[in-house]
Amino acid sequence: MDSSAVRQRMVQKLAAQGLKDPMVLQAMGAVERHKFVESALVNQAYEDTSLPIGLGQTISKPNVVARMIELLHRPKQPLGKVLEIGTGCGYQAAVLSLLADEVYSIERIRPLHDMARAKLRPFRINNLRLIYGDGILGLPQAAPFDGIILAAAGLGIPDALLDQLAIGG
Repeated sequence: MDSSAVRQRMVQKLAAQGLKDPMVLQAMGAVERHKFVESALVNQAYEDTSLPIGLGQTISKPNVVARMIELLHRPKQPLGKVLEIGTGCGYQAAVLSLLADEVYSIERIRPLHDMARAKLRPFRINNLRLIYGDGILGLPQAAPFDGIILAAAGLGIPDALLDQLAIGG
């Protein structure tokens, strides 16, 4: 699949929906979302919709991924170290890796962790670390983080995660 033109249309739609950060839009346009979905869903990969990835989980719609990252990213200021809770298929972690110095992503469902590792392997992303475990306690051994994204979470933000944010994070 030649996805370059389709990705650029997706980015144009994201901009039309109010996303403004050019670095986030550029990162969204660079990551091949179709490589993170099942082959039967490849034709829907760049639609603004969530898609099933197995085990009752979904890949978030592009607008949600872009908005979460835009809220985290400060324009003209590089992101240092970021923690993502809920790796899923690895798509958001791949996008984050283009904007942050270091990305740590935790997944608690072993088959999803293994799938994300397999899907991300061909990209050879040097600044991304995948961790299998429950992200409710964060990753204190790698803290502090400049930002934490809860891609999959409960109703509240655990104090342990707040404690792992850097000052101003």
